[in-house]
Amino acid sequence: MELPFDGAISAFYKDAAQHDLREAIDRANKDDILSESYPHAARMKRKTYEAELDALQIELVKLQAWAKETGARVAMVFEGRDAAGKGGTIKRFREYLNPRGARVVALSKPSDTESTQWYFQRYIDHLPSAGELVFFDRSWYNRGVVEHVFGFCESEQREHFFSQVADFEKHLVDEGIHIIKFWLNVGRAEQLRRFLGRENDPLKQWKLSWIDVEGLKRWDAYSAAIKDTLTRSHTDHAPWTVIRSDDKRRARLEAIRHVLTRLDYARKSPAALGTVDPKICGGPDIWDA
Repeated sequence: MELPFDGAISAFYKDAAQHDLREAIDRANKDDILSESYPHAARMKRKTYEAELDALQIELVKLQAWAKETGARVAMVFEGRDAAGKGGTIKRFREYLNPRGARVVALSKPSDTESTQWYFQRYIDHLPSAGELVFFDRSWYNRGVVEHVFGFCESEQREHFFSQVADFEKHLVDEGIHIIKFWLNVGRAEQLRRFLGRENDPLKQWKLSWIDVEGLKRWDAYSAAIKDTLTRSHTDHAPWTVIRSDDKRRARLEAIRHVLTRLDYARKSPAALGTVDPKICGGPDIWDA
C-alpha cells in the first residue's frame, strides 16, 4: 500500500522520534493511555461511553430545539493539536441534530483577496444566525499558533491579532452570541500513535497533511505558541476550556457536557448531564505540554 507523503510519518517514528515515545507506543495495548500525566490509565469502557453519550445527545436535541424556539446563537470554537480529536468530537455533537441548524465551518487557507482583508473579516459571514449552532473546526486562532509556528505570518501581524481578538470576541458576546472556545490537547506519544494509524488506514489518510508531517518536528514550538495563546486570549467573556483528549471517549463526553452545562436551555435534565470531570475539562491551568 502506498503511504501518504512517502511514509514520512513512519520514517519519523523509526529515525527521529525520541526513544521513550517509540517505547511507549510499542509496549502499549490499544486501550492504554500513553501519557503518564493523564489522570486515567486506560480509556473509558465502550458500554459506559455509549450510555453516557446517548443521554447527552438527547440533551443536545433539546438544546437545538431551545435555540430554534428562542433564536439563540451559539458559536463553538474547536482548536487543538493535530490529531487531538476535533473532528470526531464535532461529529458526536452533530450526530442527531438537524443539519440545517448545526453547521460546521472549516475554512481553507485565505484566498488572495481574503489575504488583503481585515483578518477577522472572512469569519464574520459564518457566525450563527438566530437559532443556529455553528462549529468552527479551527478558527481565527490559526494566527496565534499554526501561522506563527510555520512562519505564515509576521510577528507584527500576530501581535496585531492579539491586540484585537479579545475585543472582537467581546463584540460578539455583546451582540448576544454564545461563544464557547475549546482547546483539545493530546500527549506527544498519543499524537504520533494516531498519525501512524492514519498513515496506514486508507480510509483515514485524507486526514493527513504536510502540516501534520512537519509539525511532528515542531512540538516545542507548538507548545510555546499554545501556552502563549491560551494565556493572552483567556478572558472572562470568552474563556478557554481545555479538554485533555488522550482518551477520545472521555474528551467527547466532557466537551458535550460542558456546553450543556454552560447554556440554560429548556427541559434540561441534570441527571443526564452528570458531572464535569475537572481533570479532563477545565481552564488553561490543566493544559499539559
